[in-house]
Amino acid sequence: MQMASAQTDQPKDYRNFPIIVTLQFHSLTTPFRNLKSNFRNIGIGIGTEVSYFDSPNWVQQFNILWYHNKAVGNGLMLYTQAAWRPELFAFTYGEIKAGLGCLISNRPSKSFIKNNGHWISVGRKGKAMLTLPVGISLGYQDYSEQTYLSPFISYQVMLLKGYNQTIPIVPESLLQIGTRIHSK
Repeated sequence: MQMASAQTDQPKDYRNFPIIVTLQFHSLTTPFRNLKSNFRNIGIGIGTEVSYFDSPNWVQQFNILWYHNKAVGNGLMLYTQAAWRPELFAFTYGEIKAGLGCLISNRPSKSFIKNNGHWISVGRKGKAMLTLPVGISLGYQDYSEQTYLSPFISYQVMLLKGYNQTIPIVPESLLQIGTRIHSK
């Protein structure tokens, strides 16, 4: 009579809740246009992810990022994305992701509104906007029993609702370089 074992001897090749650290470059631009403009506005991000099926192919990511943009103002974004991550070849994977978030964007300088013929300062305060981030990534993941890093590069397009009254949806982009840190 054979008994089924609850544990296997094979190593698990994915670990939930890695630390995701990113360096971002932000731009208020049409997608895939003028990519060099991204490198003027730097930011940082941190996040994590959890697998849908205990595998690295389908995950839900949770992130918070901050960027500095001298021309359009600084931003703080909280967002989540579902990601599909198929293996392409020898430890290399692609990634397609889409999600939902909130961007709090501050004005780059003092702003004014006209009230009863007089200009009144509204300061530099920003506003919260709904954002739909969509992205593609390319990364490397080589399993290790100990802590291991999984570096990646990602391009995200963020569609903002409520940026201004004239244009209902405004595109922004992020070029991200980062790593997922998987611990034991």
